[in-house]
Formats: sequence, structure tokens, C-alpha cells
Amino acid sequence: MDRVYLDHNATAPLRPEARAAMIAAMDAVGNPSSVHAEGRAAKAIIERARAQVASAFGADGADVIFTSGATEAAGLACAGRDLHGAEVEHDAVRAWVTCDLPVDASGRVQVADPARSVLQMANSETGVIQDLPEGLAVTDATQAFGKLPVAFNWCGAQMALISAHKIGGPKGIGALVVRRGTEVPAQIRGGGQEMGRRSGTENILGIAGFGAAAEAAARDLADGVWQRIEEFRNILEMHLEGSTNKTIFVGKESRRLPNTSCLATPGWKGETQVMQMDLAGFAISAGSACSSGKVRASQVLTAMGFDEGAASSAIRVSLGPETTKEDVLRFAEAWLAKEKKHRARAA
Repeated sequence: MDRVYLDHNATAPLRPEARAAMIAAMDAVGNPSSVHAEGRAAKAIIERARAQVASAFGADGADVIFTSGATEAAGLACAGRDLHGAEVEHDAVRAWVTCDLPVDASGRVQVADPARSVLQMANSETGVIQDLPEGLAVTDATQAFGKLPVAFNWCGAQMALISAHKIGGPKGIGALVVRRGTEVPAQIRGGGQEMGRRSGTENILGIAGFGAAAEAAARDLADGVWQRIEEFRNILEMHLEGSTNKTIFVGKESRRLPNTSCLATPGWKGETQVMQMDLAGFAISAGSACSSGKVRASQVLTAMGFDEGAASSAIRVSLGPETTKEDVLRFAEAWLAKEKKHRARAA
């Protein structure tokens, strides 16, 4: 039986549009900083992709600074600033900020001083969506971009982090989106590429794929694809909820990403569930895919007030555009069979 991929929040499968754009970009032999025809042709690929990403994110092209990913973008945005965040932020953000903003039991973060704060648009593990205050210094939009209708020009933040591989683009390319007039000191110095904010010859293949993926993702949003995905997510949770009373559906009382379910079954280790479901043909995760394969108690759930037992028993199921109703029903059946065996052993 074919495997079912339900880990889109970790990385989404490469879109055919992105693959085609990358293959086409391989023929660009010039350096985009060169002024001859070949260089200008390479530069045109970058600027087309910049316009595609900006349009999909509701920003202006000049606001988009291409980076190697959201992790680099986080460093570029946060280095040298005295910023505050919450423990529910991704590790790429937590590495740069003081994590002292309070988090309530529903996963919502309270921001007292927006100009000195970082706040994610949506959480990668629980899917919980935050309300961004006006004047926010930085937002991590990595999970929201492509899944929610987002307009950077209206979101209230000065800077935003986004990544290609979360929307079906290639790995190793992302962007920092910067509101006009915001100072961003370069961390990688050299030739002055990316408007002097990120030096180094541009990753043309990755950038081309990012642009094509962003355009396709915007089209999916307009076509209602994520509404269908949300229906499938709700069907999944309904089936599970009707058959077990031990599992906690984390963040269900809050607004969430349309594709994300975070399930905590105290006493049943998340890493065990991931391995069991992998053997059954399903790819899921036990939290954010940011720790080089390490599985640990979820810092997100701990920040929300869950005890160690619940926080270490969480799994994340994240659907994508190619997920079918049959996929989620197959997963529900397989997971419930494993959950029944776990209860029998624990009895």
C-alpha cells in the first residue's frame, strides 16, 4: 500500500511548478551581478521570483531579501536587537530573543511592547494562530505563508520570516521581508547583493523555485484548496475524538492552521507513535522538525502548561494539498488500532 505523507509542516513535497522553474533556471549561465546579457538574464530570473514571492505575501518586491532559509532570516532580523518572545516560538527565533512573554493554556501569547517583541503568525506544532499587534518588530510567518491569506503590508509587523520548502518550494531558500525604512544591518558582508543586506552570489535555482511555488500557493488559496484541507482535518479529529477519551486535541479551542492537528495521549510517547505509524506507512512528527532528528518533550506544550507526560506524548499530523479524505480515514483507522493496543498494554 502507498505511503501517506502527513508531515507538511516539516516540509512540503516539491511542487511541479517549482521543479520546472528550477530546471529552466539551470540554463542561466551568467552571474546576476554581471552587466552583460547573460548576467542580465540571470538577474531577470531573480527579480521575477522576487515579484512572485512579494505578490503572494502581499508585499512590495523591494521588501523581499532572499536568504538561505527562515533560520538565516531570523538571525538577520533579530541580531543585535534586544527582542522578547515566547517559548512557543521556533528554535530559530528563540536563539536570538529573551523568552519571557506569557503564554496561556490555549497557546496565545501576550505582547506588552510590540516594538521590542517577536511573535509568530502560527505555531508549527499546534497550528494556533496569533493576533499580531501593530508595530510588532518581527513575525515568523513561515507556517502561515501559503496556508492563510496574509498581506504583509497590513499585518502590523516590521519584518517577517518566510521559507520556500513549507509551501512546496526547494529547501535551502527563504526570505526576510522588510517594511520600507526599517534598518537591517548585513550579517553576511561582501559584494552587496540583495540591496546590501545579504551578500553572496544568489542561489538562482532555489530562488526560481521559491517564486514558482509562491505563485502556485497563492493560486491554491484563491481556489479554496485549504478550505478542503480543513474539512479533512476536521473529519480526522472527529473520527479520533469519537473513539478515544484519553487524547487531548491541543489548541482546538483556538483559531488554528487549517491543516494541523496536535494530539497528546498521556503515557504513550510521541516518538513511539511516530515510529509505529511510520512502520504502518504514515509520515507524521512528534513536534517541530528543527532538532536534527532529536525527539523530546514539546517545549510548546510545556509553555502552554502541559505536564511532562502530556508534553512528551504529543504528535503532529499536518495535511497538504495532495492529501485525500481516504488518506485521513486510513490514518485514523491505523492510529486508533495502535492506540487500542497501547491501552491494553497499559491496563
